[in-house]
Amino acid sequence: MPLALSLRDRVDSEVKGQARSQAEVVATSATEFVSPPQPGPLRRIAEKSAESVRGRVIVVDRQGRLLADSAGAPVGRSYDDRPEVEAALGGSSEQITRDSETLGEEILATSVPVLDHGHPIGAVRITQSIDAVHRAVKTSILDIAALAGVVLLLGLVAGALIAQQIARPIRRLDAAARNVADGDLDTTVAVEGSAEQRSLARAFNEMTGRIKRLLRVQQDFVADASHQLRTPLTGLRLRLEGLAERFRGQPPVARELEAAMGEIDRLSLIVNELLILSRAGEHELPGERIDLRAAVERAATRWRAAAAERGIAIAIEVDSDGEGWCAIPDLERALDSLIENALTYSPAGSSVVLEAAPGRIAVLDEGPGLAPGEEEAVFERFSRGSAGRQVAKGTGLGLAIARELTRQWGGEVRLRNRDGGGLAAMIELTAAEVRS
Repeated sequence: MPLALSLRDRVDSEVKGQARSQAEVVATSATEFVSPPQPGPLRRIAEKSAESVRGRVIVVDRQGRLLADSAGAPVGRSYDDRPEVEAALGGSSEQITRDSETLGEEILATSVPVLDHGHPIGAVRITQSIDAVHRAVKTSILDIAALAGVVLLLGLVAGALIAQQIARPIRRLDAAARNVADGDLDTTVAVEGSAEQRSLARAFNEMTGRIKRLLRVQQDFVADASHQLRTPLTGLRLRLEGLAERFRGQPPVARELEAAMGEIDRLSLIVNELLILSRAGEHELPGERIDLRAAVERAATRWRAAAAERGIAIAIEVDSDGEGWCAIPDLERALDSLIENALTYSPAGSSVVLEAAPGRIAVLDEGPGLAPGEEEAVFERFSRGSAGRQVAKGTGLGLAIARELTRQWGGEVRLRNRDGGGLAAMIELTAAEVRS
């Protein structure tokens, strides 16, 4: 805008200056043809000058009578009533803007005297349309605006390209961070971009590598400890069984030994489940399409005998045939954990329902359910919830194992209380067609 305003003022000054200088040139050239008057040469001078200034040029004598007109008007017409001509005949140059009654528009009138030895013997007047001047200014401003638009567009394109080059490493780093948050610790990012971005990429790769090494050390320790504890636990149980045989005739001692063997069994179960947790997420088993209806039927077959011993019925409900993506042993282990919990907390005479639907398996029981706020807390390792603390059996690892085994295949395990009592435990799996 400042450039456009400056250009407007400059063009306006140039038009006025050009008109004034051209009038002086005509006046100088016309001196020898005014007195005595020679219309032919004067007309040629006026016409040539009119082409330069894009206006009308007239030459008048000392009385203001027309001698030559670039527009072709007949000579003899008086112009002494025009203020600019009157001023020029008086020996002064004049440049004014006024309304023309003849043209019906505003004009710029420039006049200079024709001098002979310092005395005015005539005058030259140049008139230009103000609208024409404004059009010239407007054209110049539009040219500047077009140039500014082109420059702005080029700047935006260049800025977009530069911004894209700057943002590309950041977007890749963001995607890599999301992959790490989802558990993929093998993710790395390319070291590229500015010095700061390259430094950030190297720090990110070092961080993920260190986290991966630390988790591997932790998993190896848990796996090794769990594996090594099996042998002494087995030996301890054998010794307790031997003692139980010796003290079979002493009921108090036998009861204590039996309780000790129960604790040994519970400890062995914890060790086995810790070993399973340490290996979760490694994808040692191949994923495949799983018929969820068949998976539910196999689970019901595995648990019907145990449920019957507790006076609990197992029923199957299939909404429609569906599939999920998982390793069969992982799904069966997760489903077994949920069914075992349902049988543990369900009262005798109740039923446990296994539901199969596309991408989902639900285990519905009639137990006490969860206390408010326990929906996520019970998934923490060794957390058994308010209902679990009333039951001696259990390790507090079953739900954690079920969630870990399901999440490694992109699924989820969720719990919610059922309307009317009981708990709904759901395994949600990724659709087979998405993962295949």
